[in-house]
Amino acid sequence: MWRKVISMMLVLSLFFTSFSFAENKLNLTGKAAYLIEAETGETLYSYNEHEVLRPASVTKVMTLLLIMEALEDGSISLDDLVPCSERARKMGGSQIWLNENEKLTVNDMLKAICVVSANDCCVAMSEFLGGSEEVFVEMMNQRAKELGMKDTTFKNCHGIDEEGHVTSAYDIAIMSRELIKHKKIFDYTTIWMDSLRDGKSQLVNTNRLIRFYDGANGLKTGSTSLALYNLSATAKRDNMQLVGVILGAPTTKDRFNDATKLLDYGFANYAVTMLDEKGTEVGDTKVERGEEDFVTGVIAEDVSKLTEKKGLKGVERQVNFMRLKAPVKAGEQIGEMVYLKDGAEIAKVAICAKYDVDKLSFPKSFMKIFNGWFRMGRETV
Repeated sequence: MWRKVISMMLVLSLFFTSFSFAENKLNLTGKAAYLIEAETGETLYSYNEHEVLRPASVTKVMTLLLIMEALEDGSISLDDLVPCSERARKMGGSQIWLNENEKLTVNDMLKAICVVSANDCCVAMSEFLGGSEEVFVEMMNQRAKELGMKDTTFKNCHGIDEEGHVTSAYDIAIMSRELIKHKKIFDYTTIWMDSLRDGKSQLVNTNRLIRFYDGANGLKTGSTSLALYNLSATAKRDNMQLVGVILGAPTTKDRFNDATKLLDYGFANYAVTMLDEKGTEVGDTKVERGEEDFVTGVIAEDVSKLTEKKGLKGVERQVNFMRLKAPVKAGEQIGEMVYLKDGAEIAKVAICAKYDVDKLSFPKSFMKIFNGWFRMGRETV
């Protein structure tokens, strides 16, 4: 009996060893990793991506997302002055040593959070937006729920270790992807060195990839004694934006090496193929009762497809126009383009009218009919 038990244990051990190796084929040192292409959200590499772990300062990706959304909806502006509370001043950890007698602009707060991961600035911004950090954390958790971040619970806005403050590599990729939709964030995450307070406070980016990795444009580091070393790394090359997440690496060097491997893997094996550019003409379609008999259709937006590096060949285009009656306005959808590969749909995009086609008035309708008769008469002669 014991022989059977031992044999079974050996089989199981070999199974899980091979399974782990198959998952972590890049031999990353971190506890979890996840790589996506930002435009489509498609997964390029995954390893323990749903394991619930401590995010440390990568938490600030959500804090930054709420700030950027407030800027976009006009709730705040970059020039707004943000006060510092006693709580913010005493936050500890990475900080720029705010004091209660000063106010920094939202612009400077963003710079401090993105470049040196300033906890005091995070708390000050959370109070500025939510009235209190507690309310702001509720906003963070609500936004996480809206984004489908099922592995995440936030307990604070900065990432200092707290019981129950957890997330996953998968969820970090989701919120990172959402954050970089706000292109303005790259103005801050790509800073290598800068200063605040008229040059009195020097800033050096905690993300060394910004200086040493080709195409790196963000996003956020994080580390504590319990979380170990984390990173949400973003980089763009040849029209392809990647988001790579490393959680629980043993050392800071390991997290950057892991992130480099992850991004290198994505850029080496995948590419974004442009199928059609916005504004490309796709043909004419009839307009009933219009001053013009036809209207030209154009592609409504850029159409691209994530593919393996070898590219995407043999794509067929199927134009489907709607039945149209005047008036037709420029930019109005008049059909759709469907892209097929081996008979299967791989993408589709709206087709819009290139220009206005007004409804035919009675006098113009009469003249149109008369001119038609006149031409017919001349052709008969």
